[in-house]
Amino acid sequence: MKRTERHHLKENELRTFARHARETVDSRRRESTVLIVLLVVVGAIAAGYFGWREHVRTKAHALLAEAMTVQDARIGPPPAPGTPAAGLYFPTERERWQAALTKFKIAADAYPSSDAGIYARYQEAALSLALGSPTGAAAAYQRVIAGNGDGFYGQMARLGLAEAQARAGQYDQAINAFKELAQRKDGPLPVDGILMQLGRTYLEAGKRADAQQTFNRLVEEYPESPFTADAKRELDTLKKT
Repeated sequence: MKRTERHHLKENELRTFARHARETVDSRRRESTVLIVLLVVVGAIAAGYFGWREHVRTKAHALLAEAMTVQDARIGPPPAPGTPAAGLYFPTERERWQAALTKFKIAADAYPSSDAGIYARYQEAALSLALGSPTGAAAAYQRVIAGNGDGFYGQMARLGLAEAQARAGQYDQAINAFKELAQRKDGPLPVDGILMQLGRTYLEAGKRADAQQTFNRLVEEYPESPFTADAKRELDTLKKT
């Protein structure tokens, strides 16, 4: 092969290699650019999400704080004329409960899935029960259970729901709920307290033998329990009647 021809072939190979190299670099540059843009977009979304979460958390806790301020308000007469204001007050405990319930419901409705919202819903349920509305309490407790599952407030709400059912005369439902909760010995709820509630619910339902058996279990399995004295009194009453 002539020297000039070999020279042209070498030039062609170099040009081809250079073209491929340039195309590769351009391709990698485009890929890098796309990756950088993607990372920036994802970062912006993440920052927006966490910023939104923080905003929600702040607002939810602010509403919860308002409700707790009402819940802790003073009960009594208004300040005497000419004396400094003593802060928020209510004439009766029932009026304070009602006002606090309204505030807790506002917080729970505004941010139902937040921790503050779940706690607010639990307080709404407890106050509804205290105000003599087991139906309203049961509905609120069920929403806590739906939002918190087997979490602490979810389990507390199951206990509250059983109490609401008992007060509404739904004894079979309440008894089954108390019995199920009493089997969870590794949970956060005190089994001795649950047994006490179960025994009393049996009494309210007219099931004296079941009540006696439950109180005996409490006394035997939890002799140091603060509920043991109450259980013994219930057993003494059952023996006399």
